[in-house]
Amino acid sequence: MTKQLVSALVLGALTIALIGCSGNSRVRKPAELAPVSNQFEMRPIWETNVGSSQTFNFHPAVAGDAVYAASHSGNLSKIDLATGKKVWEVAVPERLAIGPGTDGRTTVAVGIKGTVYAFDDSGKSLWNINIGSEVLSEPVVAGGVVVVRTLDNRFVGLDAQTGARKWNYQRPQAALSLRVGYGMLPINNEVVVTGFSGGRFGMIALANGGLIWETPISFPKGFSEIERLNDVTAKPSLEGEAVCAVSYQGRIGCGQVRTGNLLWYKDFSSYTGTAQSAELVFSSNEKSHISAFATKDGTLVWENTKLTFRNVGESLAIGRVLLMGDAEGYVHAFSQSNGDNIARFRHDSSPITAAPIAVGGLILIQSQGGKLAAYSPK
Repeated sequence: MTKQLVSALVLGALTIALIGCSGNSRVRKPAELAPVSNQFEMRPIWETNVGSSQTFNFHPAVAGDAVYAASHSGNLSKIDLATGKKVWEVAVPERLAIGPGTDGRTTVAVGIKGTVYAFDDSGKSLWNINIGSEVLSEPVVAGGVVVVRTLDNRFVGLDAQTGARKWNYQRPQAALSLRVGYGMLPINNEVVVTGFSGGRFGMIALANGGLIWETPISFPKGFSEIERLNDVTAKPSLEGEAVCAVSYQGRIGCGQVRTGNLLWYKDFSSYTGTAQSAELVFSSNEKSHISAFATKDGTLVWENTKLTFRNVGESLAIGRVLLMGDAEGYVHAFSQSNGDNIARFRHDSSPITAAPIAVGGLILIQSQGGKLAAYSPK
């Protein structure tokens, strides 16, 4: 058996394990949900169906007074944020493996064959271009640039209005990397912060694709290639001057956003990323154990193990609450101060892997089954 075939089989298995999380529940029984006395309610404001994302992790995107969402079958929608009514819906000619990117003027979706499709704010097609590689990471539209990250470690900057290629940044190809989307965090329409394979994360300039800084948060360890997998796949988080990230089979840590210099790091493993408040950074590991660390020095403040193997998704820190969904469509709310479960409600019967979004007093949640809803916390 060739090395290439072995790598393909390994990557396929990891894709099933990390993206299609429902498989875990067959061999590891999820924890039973203990009764919770809700300390607040999530009042439904509106809901709509945007189409199934299958086993992929689709995020909605918010710009101005609208939310944009997509489905695996290729439907792309613009939805009024206040009412939940669809302003327009178009059919992308390919299936999708990721959600859309938008700045409210240009909205892009990337097909599974690597074609980038751009639409204006009325849903009219602007341009399309094939970039020659599979894309699993959500595109970023900011500063007049569309940033597309390919599976072969290229970052491509396209002009948002014309699709013309502005720059290309090539990362070294790791011997073995996780076949998942790598989240990108845009900041001030000037830069993106993102993770890399090999336990690193860094900052890239939107104007020219130049690498501003790069920092190792962890290092590969072990003997086999699988043991040495050590990628920062989830989108880093930012609060104030502290940017935090976490690697799979590695560490969690926070650094200075301007320089990338690490303030601290702790052994930890996660592919659901980090969320931050003013003083804490939160993350969940592969067992769905949720931890809170002090942003300034990494002190473990609390750990909640009551959702063991429930396959919790990405989290949102808002106010004094931490929110996240699970594989059965429940949304769990925890006190940021001590990790107590203070509320729970059922959004859907399908998994919630994407982080909730807070905007305009509403909480937006999209499930893999395609239910997108807005809630008002009361």
